Amino acid sequence: MSDDDRTATSRTAFLFDLDGTLVDSVYQHVLAWREALEAGGIRLAVWRIHRQIGMSGGLFVNALARETGHTCSPEEAERIHQVHSEAFKRYASQVRPLPGAEELLAYLTKAGVPWAIATSGMMESASLSLRLLGLNDDVPIITRDLVRHAKPDPDLFLAAAEKLNVAISDSVVVGDSIWDLLAARRARALGVGLLSGGYGREELERAGAYRVYNDPADLLRHLDEVGVRSSE
Repeated sequence: MSDDDRTATSRTAFLFDLDGTLVDSVYQHVLAWREALEAGGIRLAVWRIHRQIGMSGGLFVNALARETGHTCSPEEAERIHQVHSEAFKRYASQVRPLPGAEELLAYLTKAGVPWAIATSGMMESASLSLRLLGLNDDVPIITRDLVRHAKPDPDLFLAAAEKLNVAISDSVVVGDSIWDLLAARRARALGVGLLSGGYGREELERAGAYRVYNDPADLLRHLDEVGVRSSE
């Protein structure tokens, strides 16, 4: 391995979840999933649906179906996913970037810190939220359709680190759900939790968060705590 390769693989990188971490879209997804689940004959209170947001869509549907004793065929599960995608498009106009999200990404870019986005959503739905962040075309985006398994499996974050040419052990995973942090732990990355997706501080810490902040703006103010030094 050359000196350049060693330098590349030893850089610290940030791997961000999307929904609830960079964009305020968790509750729009919850409502879209409620519509989709009810269309599939599964009736659940929204708080139960919220508890599973962030995990792989396939596991998500199976977990919620299990709570009601409902068994989903592959065809039914696919239809539920389709209805969710259609419903989320209607709610997408309500989604906004979370406070500090654009500033945080801009700061990391200016400081030369590599970063990527890894989301359990399919590109079709993720693209609606990604547009709000005004990202350049060269930003690495890893979506569910690019990996074999999504959260809580580590595949999304492993693929994101590989895309950046950094070691996963030198990466900081930033997420708002326990599923993000479980995936980070399984990938052997440092996990940082945000409260902006609705999970509590204690839940995120138990799932493996090294630090927990309110939202991207709060993380930006405390970047030194996760290894990013001010360039000033």
